[in-house]
Amino acid sequence: MIFTHSAAQEQKKWTVGPYSFSDEMGGFSIRSVTGTGTTEDPIVITEELNDIVPVTLVIRNASVGQPGFAPKGFGLLFHLQIRAVNGSGRPWQEFFFELQSLLGEPSDYSDGLSFCQPCDVTGMIHSNLFAAYDDDFEPYDRMLFHDGKVDPKANVTMDFPIGDFTPKRIFYLVQEPRIPST
Repeated sequence: MIFTHSAAQEQKKWTVGPYSFSDEMGGFSIRSVTGTGTTEDPIVITEELNDIVPVTLVIRNASVGQPGFAPKGFGLLFHLQIRAVNGSGRPWQEFFFELQSLLGEPSDYSDGLSFCQPCDVTGMIHSNLFAAYDDDFEPYDRMLFHDGKVDPKANVTMDFPIGDFTPKRIFYLVQEPRIPST
């Protein structure tokens, strides 16, 4: 299933399963969303970033608060692939991600949101252009992809799981391409 967005659409959100994804906070544009969220068929968000500044992907979970939804002891795990097109005109050397359950505040251990740190993520976190990543899972939920380069107009893919173990109605994924330091 493929969901695409045109400038004529009033709402800036794309829905896959119980989740919707939005570029409503600006600074980047989602071009398409595909997939189901499994390991074999990750949710692929194709987006274009036209500057080298942090941007925020808004993620909503429509299941929270619905009849039959059991938030205690229930969690959702989905596999995400960010396919970022470098529209900034400058090469990226790193790409940073941070989960936030409250906008502007890093996720912490107690909120149930993570890059699935209680799981064995061996082989689940990778990129086509960055050779390595570092994680900072305590007390935050942060990842930094590095040891690579994304030229202008090129695209990079970064794959990782997201665990929503105390499901939130809304949470955020901050993304920041980084350039070589001068």
